[in-house]
Amino acid sequence: MSLVAAALSLGAVGAFFAALLRGRPAGGTAGFLGGLAACAIGAGAGFLLLVRNETSGAVIPWSSPFGALTFGIDPLSSFFLICIYVVGGLSLLYGRGYFPRARAGAAFAWMNVLVAAMAVVVIARDAVTFLVGWEVMFAASWLLVTFDDDEEARAAGFTYLVASQAGVILILILFGLLARHSGGVRFAAFAAAGAPPGVLASICFATALAGFATKAGLWPLHGWLPQAHPAAPSPVSALLSGVMIKMGIYGLLRTLTFLGPPPAAWGLALLVVGGLSALGGVLLALAQHDLKRLLAYHSVENVGIIALGIGIGMLGQATHAPRVAWAGYAGALLHTLNHGLFKGLLFQAAGAVGQSVGSRDLEKLGGLSRRMPATAVLFLVGAVAISGLPPLNGFVSEWLVYLAALREGTLAAQKGVAAAAILVVPLLALVGGLAAACFVKVFGVAFLGEPRTPAAAAARDAARPMRVAMALGAAACVAIGIAPAAALRLVAGPAAALSGTPLADADPALGALRNVSLGAALLLLVTLGLLAARRALLRRREVGAAPTWDCGYVQTTPRMQYTASSFAAPILEPFEGLLSLHARREGPEGYFPMHARDERHLEDPGEAIVRRMLRAVALVLSPLRALQRGPVQLYLLYVFLTLLALLLWQVPS
Repeated sequence: MSLVAAALSLGAVGAFFAALLRGRPAGGTAGFLGGLAACAIGAGAGFLLLVRNETSGAVIPWSSPFGALTFGIDPLSSFFLICIYVVGGLSLLYGRGYFPRARAGAAFAWMNVLVAAMAVVVIARDAVTFLVGWEVMFAASWLLVTFDDDEEARAAGFTYLVASQAGVILILILFGLLARHSGGVRFAAFAAAGAPPGVLASICFATALAGFATKAGLWPLHGWLPQAHPAAPSPVSALLSGVMIKMGIYGLLRTLTFLGPPPAAWGLALLVVGGLSALGGVLLALAQHDLKRLLAYHSVENVGIIALGIGIGMLGQATHAPRVAWAGYAGALLHTLNHGLFKGLLFQAAGAVGQSVGSRDLEKLGGLSRRMPATAVLFLVGAVAISGLPPLNGFVSEWLVYLAALREGTLAAQKGVAAAAILVVPLLALVGGLAAACFVKVFGVAFLGEPRTPAAAAARDAARPMRVAMALGAAACVAIGIAPAAALRLVAGPAAALSGTPLADADPALGALRNVSLGAALLLLVTLGLLAARRALLRRREVGAAPTWDCGYVQTTPRMQYTASSFAAPILEPFEGLLSLHARREGPEGYFPMHARDERHLEDPGEAIVRRMLRAVALVLSPLRALQRGPVQLYLLYVFLTLLALLLWQVPS
């Protein structure tokens, strides 16, 4: 706890001096160094506590009506501290080369505040401290989303504001229900009071799921996410997608520790939400042209995969299959870390492309692998990882979810319980295939072929700090992929605590994971060997270059290449019934046509559902607008009646 306190202090000091000296080079330097030191200490503290399987705590006296502020670190908190500080450190390092010197101070100040607030959220041990950290996290992230202060950022900031405050209202209701049941606001009191009786427990779970799913970006409460991530600067996008949305996952997992053993219906509900998020996210990503918006929808997909793992873990608990529960939670937690690494890498590479070319539109890119070779290679590593392919880290965590789903489906069928978990297997296979197709599209259109615009032809590789940050993220993806058994130790303790399985009895499938490690390492060595052999064979030969066969055309042009739309159209065609398709076609006219257009735009059905719900709520509540008009005395009466109602609610029945 002392090390975490030191990390929080360093982050606060860095943020203070960065804000004080904003507009000067010294401000950016102070914020960067303070934040980087905080991330190094915080990540080290998380690793130390997790490896030792230790807990720590602290109490700060406070004169608030709810008593002292309490903090604690258990294996779940330690794991999320690692996620926060590792991804935060990589984002700060990338930002060192991304932000102009005049704006670096303000950016690093709010990034440090955001990292510190997330750390407070995961170590808070009472509702008041949790909510304070949660709201500071929102404020810092909102300021970073609107950092560029243009029309896109302002619109995204408003949507994010509405979604976040709706989510926090639900979280307040959740904590109010738990406090009423337990008689206190400390998490220890929530746990000691036991599971709420009957329907109240299900209401608490539903409220927690809706409130925390809004922050996590689960379908259909994800509408703010594909707007906020593209609007934010790329280091901020990496931080938001890589770790901030995972605070919703943490909040949901922490709530489960208060509600006792979950019934099967809760696990099935999470499987439905996770499945819709995973499939809907990847389909909508396939239809995007904006590179960062495409990556934002992939965050919806991957959070859905995490929810699938949690749902299988809950089903394992409900069907008294502890090893299934452990594998489900372990897969979900490991995918939380893995997604932070490869999604941070991909957003950073997208930022390098956008900064160099001046556009994120895939139709304006092309040929960047020869002009930005380091960025191209590192983006390819992230693309392979997010597609769940060996030998990288995305495969390992998805493999654990596969394993848990297969085991739960088999056991549930034997016990006469609906074997819904088995449906996760083909769903994950479909999502993985669509994700691979999406990134084949992205890499082929953006990095291969010929430049589609003069700006793409003049692109240059990213600055050194940006390349170093991306290289470190890529190295972490490779390391976890070739040594998954070692990475599993990071999630073994938290998964055992969540599933109620003693760590000694947990089934880490070490034999299978060793085979995965061996196969991944062998595949990597064979690939490197083939590349080395190719280079040696071509070293003494003359290698020429010629234009691609032009199909009889006299002169090829970049317009003859596949576009992002033409690549994705046949893949999306079978799913058009699930999505709202808007087509605009202008056919060729005349004997010598000079113009034709075929555009397809897929509307997000989740956003449409939420908009209709909001219109219905606004219609129902519109008569209450009369309450907003009147003298100050009327508002004081509202306050008095609210306080009276709260006091009556607190009176024991």
